[in-house]
Amino acid sequence: MAWKLTPPLLLLAWIAFTCSARDKTDLINVCMDAKHHKTKPGPEDKLHGQCSPWKKNACCSVSTSQELHRDTSLLYNFNWDHCGQMQPACKHHFIQDTCFYECSPNLGPWIQQVDQSWRKERFLDVPLCKEDCQSWWEACRTSYTCKSNWHKGWNWTSGSNKCPAEAVCRTFESYFPTPAALCEGLWNHSYKVSQYSRGSGRCIQMWFDPAQGNPNEEVARFYALAMKARAMPHRAGPLLLSLALMLQLWLLG
Repeated sequence: MAWKLTPPLLLLAWIAFTCSARDKTDLINVCMDAKHHKTKPGPEDKLHGQCSPWKKNACCSVSTSQELHRDTSLLYNFNWDHCGQMQPACKHHFIQDTCFYECSPNLGPWIQQVDQSWRKERFLDVPLCKEDCQSWWEACRTSYTCKSNWHKGWNWTSGSNKCPAEAVCRTFESYFPTPAALCEGLWNHSYKVSQYSRGSGRCIQMWFDPAQGNPNEEVARFYALAMKARAMPHRAGPLLLSLALMLQLWLLG
């Protein structure tokens, strides 16, 4: 009788393994389905400027990396200087944020589907290392803006973003009184400030030294495995039911 149990057990084990392996791979090394992203990550030896750390494995093209360094990039016609000239140190962080958004292949655990004309996916609540958020806020606190949520609500009648009529240009610190207010509110919760530090393996680094490798690969792997572990109880029921039915049919046969 024992030999009769082996085929269905092996079949279900193989199905569970292949599905889990595919899910894990998709979460660890994947590009979002968005306006300028490549369909799959891969090498881009000539990535420009601040995007160069991703050249070994990137979701952005060379042309995208070049264009996003412009003050009003044709990628989205977004003008950083909507309330006067943004300070260079602040703009440096926004360029890095854009490089991260366009180039990183390590955002799988946080990718969500969206219904927007220019993209089908976004990332949500990426655990940004607290130092990266703090330095971003420090660099921008004295620059000017007119909105606390840059994800929506702009006046686009001119072709690029302008402040809404009722909006007032104030310092970043007025609209974002804390680092968390900036990093979490700016792009409508794309980021969530982590309590972990850079190098911990538990938070995403917007900045890293490519000579030391991409630390976000380890972080994505950790959260992908955590998501897989949380999903296992939900999968166990259907698998057990399938096993029971298959065993019953097998034995009756």
